[in-house]
Amino acid sequence: MKPILMDFPEEFYTERLVIRKPMPGDGKAVYEAMQASLTNLKPWMPWAHRDQTPEEVEANMREAHAKFLTREDLRLHIFHKETGEFIASSGLHRINWDVPKFEIGYWIDTRHSGKGYITEAVKGITNFAFQELNAKRVEIRCDSKNVKSRAIPERLGFDLEGILKNDSISVVGNEPRDTCVFAKIK
Repeated sequence: MKPILMDFPEEFYTERLVIRKPMPGDGKAVYEAMQASLTNLKPWMPWAHRDQTPEEVEANMREAHAKFLTREDLRLHIFHKETGEFIASSGLHRINWDVPKFEIGYWIDTRHSGKGYITEAVKGITNFAFQELNAKRVEIRCDSKNVKSRAIPERLGFDLEGILKNDSISVVGNEPRDTCVFAKIK
C-alpha cells in the first residue's frame, strides 16, 4: 500500500498531553517557543542558528502539514492537555515504510523543560508508532554530549545499539561529533 493511502490518527493523547500533526496557524506558538529556547537549542539544532521570521516559521508549519498528509515526514506538535499551550515539537522522521521504521526527534520550549513532558511525549509517540503504524523499529539518534537528549531513550528503555564516532560535525565549533543510536524493536 502506498503510504499516502494509509489512514491513522492525526491526534492522540497521553496523561497530560495532546500530540497532533502540525496545522496552519501553529507558526506563532512555535516561533515564540523557538525564540524563548534559542540559547538551549543552538548547541544541538542547526536551524536554531538561522534568523527566522514568524512568517517563515508559519510557512514551515504548512510544509510540515503537507508532508504529514503525504506521509513523507510525520512531525508532531505537543500541547498541554489542560492549558492548550504549545510545549514541544517532535515527530517520526527518516521514515522507511518498507520496514516500517522511524526516527524520533524532539525539542522542547525551555519554559516547559524539567517537567517530564518530553519523556511522556516520546513514550506516547513510540507507542503510536508500534500500535498505529506497525513499526518494527523506532530509533532515537542524538549527539553523545547532549546529556538531556540521551536521558530520554535511556529512561524509556531504548537499547543503545552503538555510538557512531565522528559521524558528523558539531553545530557549534565545527568539531567532529559522535552520534548515539538508540532503538526499540517489535
